[in-house]
Amino acid sequence: MEICNTLLDKLRPLRLLALDVDGVLTDGRLTFHADGSESKSFHTQDGLGLKLLQASGVHLAIITGRRSEIVRQRAAALGIDLVFQGREDKLVALTELVNRFQLDWAQVGYCGDDLPDLSAIRKAGFGASVINAPDYIRHHCDYVTRQTGGQGAVRELCDLIMQAQGTWKACMDHYLYTRP
Repeated sequence: MEICNTLLDKLRPLRLLALDVDGVLTDGRLTFHADGSESKSFHTQDGLGLKLLQASGVHLAIITGRRSEIVRQRAAALGIDLVFQGREDKLVALTELVNRFQLDWAQVGYCGDDLPDLSAIRKAGFGASVINAPDYIRHHCDYVTRQTGGQGAVRELCDLIMQAQGTWKACMDHYLYTRP
């Protein structure tokens, strides 16, 4: 994928990528069971992308308006320690992370898909959304994924960031040249 210079300028300094869950890490559907539990589906390629991005030195965070045990479990499985649940105030949560890690806003990326995400998308140095987000959200983004939420959109972002930061080749070489 060829990356334009303007996008490169936004991706190179990133040290933190924060993500919404429903509609970004999932397809946005919520399934409620008779026992009161819920389930969500996560894409395995998104998971590997997040692990690779984290290994390349980018911090990861999840900021979601809902509270869900399954989100805690998924984050733990991916090694994501920065999980903010029950936070409709996405920008406030993101600001807490900026202050905690003493980051400049240019070092922060955020991906969301709906109105509670809009202020964080606009404030982050790199604001992204998924192709299936409403037009009025996508209009404010630096990048809109080709893949839909929950179907590889996050992997697309991870690969893009690693390519821009020059860490993608080492990742590919590891998988190309590692022999059992």
